[in-house]
Amino acid sequence: MRSRGAFDPSVRRRDRRAFVAGAAALAVCLAVPALPPVRAAEGHETVDFDWVDARRQRAVPARLYLPRAAAAGAPVPLVVFSHGIGSTRERYRWIGQHLAARGCACLHPQHVGSDRQVWTGNPLSVVTRLWDAAQEGEAVARVGDVRFALDTLLASDLASRLDAQRIVLAGHSYGANTALLAAGAVVQREGRPLALRDERVRAAIVLSAPPFYGEGDPRRILGGVGVPSLHVTATEDIIRIPGYYSGAEDRLAVYQAIGGPRKWLAMFEGGSHSIFTDRSTAGGVTLNPQVKEATQALALAFLRAVFDGDEATIQAWPQRFAPLLSRFEAAAA
Repeated sequence: MRSRGAFDPSVRRRDRRAFVAGAAALAVCLAVPALPPVRAAEGHETVDFDWVDARRQRAVPARLYLPRAAAAGAPVPLVVFSHGIGSTRERYRWIGQHLAARGCACLHPQHVGSDRQVWTGNPLSVVTRLWDAAQEGEAVARVGDVRFALDTLLASDLASRLDAQRIVLAGHSYGANTALLAAGAVVQREGRPLALRDERVRAAIVLSAPPFYGEGDPRRILGGVGVPSLHVTATEDIIRIPGYYSGAEDRLAVYQAIGGPRKWLAMFEGGSHSIFTDRSTAGGVTLNPQVKEATQALALAFLRAVFDGDEATIQAWPQRFAPLLSRFEAAAA
């Protein structure tokens, strides 16, 4: 079935300037579960920020998971994680806390134009609010949030605990598109490239990345991503809503179109688009925690391969999690 998104005139004619499949994150959390209170965790600390970007007049709340060891040891790598549509800085704790407990700081900015506010108000208008949150202005603003959050954190008194030469962008669904734009994806506007790359980015981790609709050959958009990238998806990573469909083949197309010196792909058997959210049963009660555990291990193996030259760990990962996998690839450009 042909994938359709916000650029498809049969789906939405009001605004043809949508970067991504705005509905791509509809499957993220149509029923958002309550999170338990934040607990003090061994190995890391949690710091919340309520930043405001005065230049853009836009709030950028953020949460930082910081390894306790960073207080006394060498500066640690920093992952900046962009959430899916309708989410917040408190979400995706399963990856942020795990990385921090193992020596990698994780910053989660909240994108106020596409965060939990899309769920508030008249329930009959929720689909309209979701489409509006996926339009071009918000897609660009999200990259601005990432840049502002990095600028602000690296100018703070915590900067000495972070390694500015080892910065990774990560994200899920809409957040994966945000990460790719900041990592070098380029779209054309009026014959000119709309380049949003942040030169500080050294690698990218993309979970369930939707395609960039209406932009022609995806290689023209993604071929310029010049950093190592890790792509994680599942065979049932499918988005279905009225007027919109995006199959798991779209995640593969993003991986295949990516440039960069090195890239990896892991596709789990089964699952769902929401399996990478904090929902504990999405994609299967048994499979969900297994996929999260495997993804945690893969993210760390990827970081070690990119920053430490440790190839053994990521080469051994597929065998360790073979029962969960449908496909695993490693490629060099």
